[in-house]
Amino acid sequence: MAGAVPRPAATPDDVLRARAETAMSLPAPLVALWSVRDGLYTESGVAVYSAGDIGERNATYEVARYAPGFLLVGDDSGGRGFLLRADDPDSAVFSSGLGDLEPAGFDVVAADFASWIESLGPGPSC
Repeated sequence: MAGAVPRPAATPDDVLRARAETAMSLPAPLVALWSVRDGLYTESGVAVYSAGDIGERNATYEVARYAPGFLLVGDDSGGRGFLLRADDPDSAVFSSGLGDLEPAGFDVVAADFASWIESLGPGPSC
């Protein structure tokens, strides 16, 4: 993907560890991205978390407490997070201020994970 810093793919052990650390099933589109590259960081500052970072980010922001059923998958380097419904492989991508993870206030930023990834810059669909 142009505009993104390339990263190697996550290993199967990385994905298993991420599942254990988040204590939830991981959305298939996110795991598919990790099979190609273990997260990404765009020139505009959007980060999609790696398998190694996702557990810590969700714990730090207490996502399970404030937004049960959601998984924080990235941020904009400016205080907004991007979330998916963990149990929905076709989940929309939601955005929220990281200081207020109330699902009722989430904004939909993309219909699904693949279209969101494509919107971050030109490149292959993930």
